[in-house]
Amino acid sequence: MLKIALLSDTHGHLDETIFKYFDDRDEIWHAGDFGTLEVVERLASCKPLKGVYGNIDGAAIRAKFPEDVWMEIEGMKIFITHIAGSPGKYTPRVRKLLPEKKPALLICGHSHILKVMRDKVYNMMYMNPGAAGNEGFHKMKTLLRFSIDNGHLHDLEVIELGSRGMLL
Repeated sequence: MLKIALLSDTHGHLDETIFKYFDDRDEIWHAGDFGTLEVVERLASCKPLKGVYGNIDGAAIRAKFPEDVWMEIEGMKIFITHIAGSPGKYTPRVRKLLPEKKPALLICGHSHILKVMRDKVYNMMYMNPGAAGNEGFHKMKTLLRFSIDNGHLHDLEVIELGSRGMLL
């Protein structure tokens, strides 16, 4: 079993209290728009970090992270990218990849809208953890926590980190 903390769209900001949500996690996954190398370094110093670059991330972050991550964890095929759209409204690039690669879990960021749902068309779970930073139109900073065990998602939690622009 692998226990994951999933966040996105930090845009250079991490509340210090976010780290208590990583204590019992095995890895941190970031779905892009880290914003600064300091965010990358702080997360990576806490737990093993996997992620993708986002549209605001500069050359230094793009040198460390790819546009897409494809991996198989505990028998589950996973696709992480920053800009994917959402079920029924995927970007053309992602819409082309889904039938070819057939992930069981698609993770993205970019929209700042927390959404977890089953996509029946592509027979997969869709996760967008919302935004954990202060930049953007979202009102509540969020992240997701879940486990993957033997090809299945377990123990999904939505964590509300507080109002955008406010420290916890």
